[in-house]
Amino acid sequence: MEDKIWLSSPHMGGNEKKYVQEAFDANWIAPLGPNVNGFEEDLEAFLKAEVKVVALSAGTAALHLALIECGVGYGDEVICQSMTFSASANPIAYQGATPVFVDSESTTWNMCPLYLREAISDRLSKGKKPKAIIVVHLYGMPAKMDEIIAIANEFEIPIIEDAAEALGSTYKGRFCGTFGRFGVLSFNGNKIITTSGGGALVCHTKEDKDKAVFLSTQARDNAPHYQHSHIGYNYRMSNICAGIGRGQMEVLKNRIESRRAMTKFYGNLFAKIDGVKILTEDNGDFYSNHWLTAITIDENKTGISREDLRQALLVENIESRPLWKPMHLQPIFQNSPYYGGNIAEELFNMGLCLPSGSNLTPTEKERIKSAIERKFDK
Repeated sequence: MEDKIWLSSPHMGGNEKKYVQEAFDANWIAPLGPNVNGFEEDLEAFLKAEVKVVALSAGTAALHLALIECGVGYGDEVICQSMTFSASANPIAYQGATPVFVDSESTTWNMCPLYLREAISDRLSKGKKPKAIIVVHLYGMPAKMDEIIAIANEFEIPIIEDAAEALGSTYKGRFCGTFGRFGVLSFNGNKIITTSGGGALVCHTKEDKDKAVFLSTQARDNAPHYQHSHIGYNYRMSNICAGIGRGQMEVLKNRIESRRAMTKFYGNLFAKIDGVKILTEDNGDFYSNHWLTAITIDENKTGISREDLRQALLVENIESRPLWKPMHLQPIFQNSPYYGGNIAEELFNMGLCLPSGSNLTPTEKERIKSAIERKFDK
């Protein structure tokens, strides 16, 4: 059997080893050091906004700290996009709070502003004001931030942007992750750039960054002995991982171009197949990094289901995956409130993520193309 084609594998740029070696040479093998500082500064420069970045062990850690800084605690409610990975919702439970899930709209597949307003209004009528709104930029596609921000401001609820999949994506020329009170980035092994594991919290004030650093380093008080007045976490990124990140930042723009080129590749491939749609920008306000190319398949038009295509690719040792199963359909969150229709559910039933790595070779692309064409030709 031919080598496996992965959905999204790590893609090194060349200088990662240099930064890691510098850490070894200087004995900075710790959750602090020149690479951590440098990586944060690189991200701040890339985002081109007055933001402060905290490098952390995971995007989930960043989201958890954002909720803490927003004052979310036991018994509170947090509105969360339903169409997302579970890491967007799990930190709400860490805090003893309840997620309130909101359906998607069909253009960006992200949080529907209409259902967001409905959810807030209904929770208020029940005496519960949500403490935060978690909006996700799914697969790199920016959400409708103008409408979502207007609603959040009207009800005075802070926004946390889950931009874990959207580093480099922009809405009206502004980078995702810089709109809300906090933004969350991820550098997991499958993301557009990686630190093997890691994430970052995007803040707008020095005070918020300082608090995040304090909480992420076990919340040690300023004393000569170990004294703790707050619950802390071991969430800081290591200097080794940050070294990988610094090398990855040097090639980020190229990685975005390559991912976007993969979406064009699939666009050409499916152009003549009625019933297959690719998640693409609706207009010039949206610019997606196209971290993953995602499609929906209308079985009534194609005679082929999402699962039919996934299985056909699997036989060829090509990885593809269904879209995220909505959170309101997950067993762990079955008792959480949900507002919306069935957009997210339909997307899950019809949707598939295709191999989108920036390191796919021409030979691998031809294998993908041939496997898809064979399935639809049948």
